Parts: sequence; structure tokens; C-alpha cells
Amino acid sequence: MTQTQLLEDQSGLPVDNPSKSYWHKEPSSKLLGHQTTKDLPRSADVVIVGSGITGSFAAHFLKEKRPDLDVVMVEAREACWGATGRNGGHCQPAIYAASAPHIASFELRNFLFLKSLVEEYSIPCDWRSTSGVHAYYSAELFGIIESIISDLNDKYPDLAANVAVVTKGGKGKDALEGSPAYLLEGERKELTLEALRVPNAEGAVVQWNAASLWPYKLVAFVLERLLAANKEGSKGSFNLQTNTPVTGLSRVDNPDGNKPSTWTLHTPRGTISASQVLLATNGYTSHLLPQFSDLIVPTRGQVSSLKPPQEPPTPSDPPLDIAHTYYIAGEPSSAFSRDDYLVQRPPPHAELVYGGGRQHAKGRGVGVWDDSTVDAPVAWYLRGELSSVVDLNLNLNPHSNSSVTNADTASSNNNKSKKEKQDLEPTHEWTGIMGYTRDGHPFVGPVPASLGGGPGLFLCAGYTGHGMPNAVLSAKAAIDILVAAGEDNDDVEVDLPPEYELTEDRVVVARLLEGVREVDAKGSLFIDFGSRRSVF
Repeated sequence: MTQTQLLEDQSGLPVDNPSKSYWHKEPSSKLLGHQTTKDLPRSADVVIVGSGITGSFAAHFLKEKRPDLDVVMVEAREACWGATGRNGGHCQPAIYAASAPHIASFELRNFLFLKSLVEEYSIPCDWRSTSGVHAYYSAELFGIIESIISDLNDKYPDLAANVAVVTKGGKGKDALEGSPAYLLEGERKELTLEALRVPNAEGAVVQWNAASLWPYKLVAFVLERLLAANKEGSKGSFNLQTNTPVTGLSRVDNPDGNKPSTWTLHTPRGTISASQVLLATNGYTSHLLPQFSDLIVPTRGQVSSLKPPQEPPTPSDPPLDIAHTYYIAGEPSSAFSRDDYLVQRPPPHAELVYGGGRQHAKGRGVGVWDDSTVDAPVAWYLRGELSSVVDLNLNLNPHSNSSVTNADTASSNNNKSKKEKQDLEPTHEWTGIMGYTRDGHPFVGPVPASLGGGPGLFLCAGYTGHGMPNAVLSAKAAIDILVAAGEDNDDVEVDLPPEYELTEDRVVVARLLEGVREVDAKGSLFIDFGSRRSVF
């Protein structure tokens, strides 16, 4: 039930007046304010709490696997109004920065699944396959990265074939020119820091599997398709109830031991009961499960949509095209403080979507679950920092004849701009709530009674800012587990890294580690270089 006082780092409910995300400027007319039935159903076979990428794909896989089930999805605000609708607009597996090679492989499968799905259904979400440039502005950090990739090349060459190291002298010895994916068609033929638009970096890693997209539109497509295919009134329906926050959970054990327990979800619009419930609640999980307050900590991130600094010389010339997605890490004075990311929207407006800057937020945003405001120091940082770390010169556009010959000029221009720091004009500035976990991995599976759960309650949440290359296949695994449990099948095979499995033993070990606040205060959430965390 609703608590009157929150525990330390426990989340509250999503606020009803969130900041305005760029991705919500074209909301789906079919989803906005959608409530499939006027009244909240009293019961369902399965209830899914949350309508972001996890919840929507969980519903997709569930209806694929068990079309006969009545499924109700409840969402506190509008559909996809949480982290998925408020992120940086990119999808990229952590090939070399994952804590284990099998996790990197899982993320790569997740990425390729999404890419294939978008292509198969022609999903209008502005998916643009590109490469990711990871620019490092700390010599110490880049040295560690070079060592990691060298080790990856020795032990897991198939994974290493997805990345190339670029040093100040050009592509390094680990660039793997023989890779079949050496350069995507249309990209520059030379790998130099100047050509990659990061001339002042200590070094960079280019990763071939990356994409930018409109994440809200991806989820909206999935939800609209579910609603169209599963009409209310027939067995096997899908019912979406937006603006229906779940304020509490309660379990009723059936006196007949042969029948499952029933879960009741309490909302301002009444209650709904089901024998199985999936929480796809990410950073808000601890509001319903206070026992997770130290395991999944809400953490506020911030993103800005910025106008490019230069107009094309003539209307017929193309606008700025940075050609890659970017991850920007480290500073000369500190190896770990910067943790930023950048994508660009397509023409004609070609906005630069730049996120990060949490080091300028009070407490780095850890423990904050209110996304109604933006942090002014972070906003100033995002407006002014981008031009000093990424060269936004039009001459470096793909297919520009001057992209290589003007490299020295571009570098000189960038050094000048680094000193002057040009502020870019924002079109949107917004925040979103991520779910940072104590051991850096999502929690997927049945919720033990000791953590507020019991038979029939399942969780898929806690991506530590790295949900896009994890959530879809994690949701599939959660549904495979849920369906098997409902069918009393103990032999189900699930495609899920064991580190992601929600077990009591894992929680015991996680609580021996430093807490999220302590680790994040060190600025080391990119990777703990001992196997704890990764981000993208």
C-alpha cells in the first residue's frame, strides 16, 4: 500500500508534470490519454506495470507466446513517458566495456534483434545504423581502454572485430583492418581523430554496431500494433490504461494450495487483480518494492536538443552531419568525471541531442526521482561543452571533398573553439529517471518473498543507464520465465546472462559491494575495471 514516508533512496511515484522531452513533441494520437476501457478492469490473467521499452516488448512477447491471455498494462502517466521517452536517442551495445564477454554478446544480439525488427516492419522511428565513436579525454583512461581491447582481441577476436582503436597517430595496431565491417558504406576512408571530429581527444574507439533512433516512436509502434491486434471483449485481449499509477501491491494466498496466489494492484481508479504481475518499473521500482531501495536507485539524467552552430553556405548545401553517434569520457584532470553522449537528428533541422553532465548536478542526481525540472548547471554545461569536444565544422561532413585535406584546419579551428566554448541554442531541455543497480546489472525474474514478492510477481528493471541494448531481450527472458511459471514448467531455457537473474544469493553478494551513491561519487560508473559496471 502507499507509504507515508520513503526510505533512503526509495523512489516516489512518477510526477504528473514532467519536463518536456524532445521525443514527446509528436505524441501518438492513438496513445495519448488512452484507456482501452472506461473503467479499470477488475481482473486480468497478467498485469504489466510500465509502458516503456521493457513493458511494451514484454507485452509483445507475451501475446506472441500466449495469445489467449487477457493482458492489462497500467502506466502512471502517458504511454512511454518515462526513461525510454526521455533518453538520448541511441542504441549501442557495450562490446568492449561490458563486464563479461557473454554480456557483450547478449547486448549485440539485442541490438541486432531491434535493427532487424525495425527493418522487417518498416517501423517509422528514424533508425539510422551508424558507428559509435567513443572519445577519451584522459590519457590514463584511454590507456586502460587500449589494454582492455588488446586483451579482448587476444581472447575473443570475434567480439574485438566490432571495434577499432584510433590513436593520435591514426588507427592503432588493434584497428583490425581485415574486419568485414571495417567501415560502413559512405563513411570516411581514414580513421583519424581529426576525421572522427575529436582532434583533442587522447584517443578513440570506433564501434561498428550503433544506431540513433526516435525511441518513443519505436515503443508507440509496438503498443499501437498490440492494441490493433488484440481487441477488448474477446478472449486474449490487450488493455492499456494510461494515467493509472499503481500506489501499492498486496498478495492474497489462495486457501486452496493447488491454486496460485492473487496479486492486487491498488490505483486511484480502483484495484485490479491477477495471478501474475510483471513490474517493468526501472528507476521507480522501489516505490512498489521498498526492499529494492538500495538495489535499484533512481538517478536523474539530463539531455538537451541543440541547434547546430553553422548554417550551410547556401540553401542547396546539406546541413551539418556528424555521421556517428558519440560517447565522450574522461577529462585531462580526472579520468572518470565526464560521461556524455551525442546523436544527431536527421535533416532538415539536424538537432544535436547531447546528454550527460551529471557531475554538475547536486549529488550527481543519485536518489532523485523527480523529472519535472532540469538542473541549471547541467543545462549550461550541455549548451557550452559540446563544441569544445566534438568538431562541428561543416567541412567534415561525409562525402565532403575537404574532409581529409582540411583535417589540420579543422583541428586548428577546434582548438580555437575549445578556448572560446561556443554556446549552442537549445530547442528542448529535459530530465529522465534511470535505475542504477548496486552491482551494475538488471534484475530479471521472479521476486523472492524476502524482497516483497512471492509466487506470481516478476521484475525486469534496473539498467544503469544502459537499457536500449538490454531491455528487449531481457523482457523476452522475463516473459519466458513468467509463462513457464504459469504452466508449472521448471525446465524452460532462457537467453539471459546469469548476472541478470534475480535471486536472493545475488542480492546478498550485491549488498557486500559499495552502494550506488558511493561508487557513483567516484565517477566510475562507466566501468569499474574489475567487472562491476558499464554504460551507454
